[in-house]
Amino acid sequence: MFLDLQHTMRCAARPAGRLRGAALALLAAGLLGGCALPLKHPGAQLDMPASWGETVAASERALEADWWRAFSATELETLVAEALSGSPDLAVATERVLQAEIAVRSAGASLFPTVNLNAATNRGEVRQRTDQGTLATRNESSSAALAINYEIDIWGSNIANWQGSKATLSATRHDYEATRLSLAAGVANAYWQVLALRERLEIARQNLAIAERLFAIVEARYRYGAASALDLSRQRSTVLAARDALLPLEVQERQNLRALALLVGRVPQGFDVAGRSLDGLAVPQVAPALPAELLVRRPDLAAAEARLAAADANIAVARAALFPLKLSIGLSSALSSAEFGLGGLSNPVNTANLTLSLMQAIFDGGRLRGQVQSSESQRRVLVENWRKAVLTALKEVDDALAAAERSRIQEGTQREIRDETARALRLSELRYKEGSDGLTTLLDAQRSLFSAEDQLVQQRAARLSAAVDLYKALGGGWRAGQDTHASATH
Repeated sequence: MFLDLQHTMRCAARPAGRLRGAALALLAAGLLGGCALPLKHPGAQLDMPASWGETVAASERALEADWWRAFSATELETLVAEALSGSPDLAVATERVLQAEIAVRSAGASLFPTVNLNAATNRGEVRQRTDQGTLATRNESSSAALAINYEIDIWGSNIANWQGSKATLSATRHDYEATRLSLAAGVANAYWQVLALRERLEIARQNLAIAERLFAIVEARYRYGAASALDLSRQRSTVLAARDALLPLEVQERQNLRALALLVGRVPQGFDVAGRSLDGLAVPQVAPALPAELLVRRPDLAAAEARLAAADANIAVARAALFPLKLSIGLSSALSSAEFGLGGLSNPVNTANLTLSLMQAIFDGGRLRGQVQSSESQRRVLVENWRKAVLTALKEVDDALAAAERSRIQEGTQREIRDETARALRLSELRYKEGSDGLTTLLDAQRSLFSAEDQLVQQRAARLSAAVDLYKALGGGWRAGQDTHASATH
């Protein structure tokens, strides 16, 4: 059902009084539309544990937004700063925030009336042939029209749509913070891998040097008949194996370096870092917050909750479409004259139109109710996604706590193993020179030392990565309400 009530008035005087009355009507309609009920977000229920399942090491270090400074690596701080300013992934996240801000402004525009101004002037000439000759007639006219239209938001659908856009903007900003955190963690872990591979390469080169030195000893003993050809062949094989072990490590080092360049936003070709070893890096211990605080410390969980609020708004919009009547009000005023020139109108004709429109959907085949059901189903999906995100976050924190503690213990044990194998190699080399032990014992001692040193470097890198993963799992010092203004540069 559509009812169009139009009243047209023509008069020679200016319709200022009628325009003022119509403006008051528009203001009253706006106040009526602004009385829509606010959205209610019931939220999803989830019982949070009182404490973590893993043992938490005592620490007074609090989570900080620039957590990567706690590793005492100046080059890492430079790389993270470069990544946060030049990473393509973060640039994409920034643009998504900007798009969400534009969507909020567009949704908010529906809460205000639209005003259109149209001015036109026309001048023409008509030539007509007659018996007396050619008769020229000039036509000149001017007009100006102002139109105001406003949809009265009786059921609050426009407000709900605006609130949903704001919730989506919040979710997008939280996504930006999550991307920022993941980027910083990725840069730190890639940097550890590059340094670890370089240190492992140095150990492999030292192992090759030891193998070549022992080969010289075996070769000298062979010349004097104190060693067999089998001993010489076995040591030569050890030298070749040590040389071959360098190749995969060199390839991995270059691959990880290129991956780090990609995270930073640099061209992989020619990219390099100055660090050569993991020595001198600090491994911070951070005191984790309680599990319940995780909901306000992780941006990905905040983004999931904001999307729930946006889903509530979508349901409100779909339900508002079921209610009867859509009320629109329009006001237009036109000024026209048969004379040319808007500045000097003579004998103008004033026209004012007031339009009130009521629309009611009678039959839609269940389309509107289907939209409501679809919106409600989508919200249930988002509730489960939120629950899954919280459960995953709880698991990640416990896993990170366990990895940090385990890697700390394993590094200490591996360091003791390395010291003992180094001592054993020195003793074995002396005994071999004196003839007390055979080559087999010496080769075993050499392989044990190389393996122990290589494992120690890997354990050190694993401990650093576990610390980074713990920072990431705990939210990296982020708290609700502390979003970075991603679109500030636009």
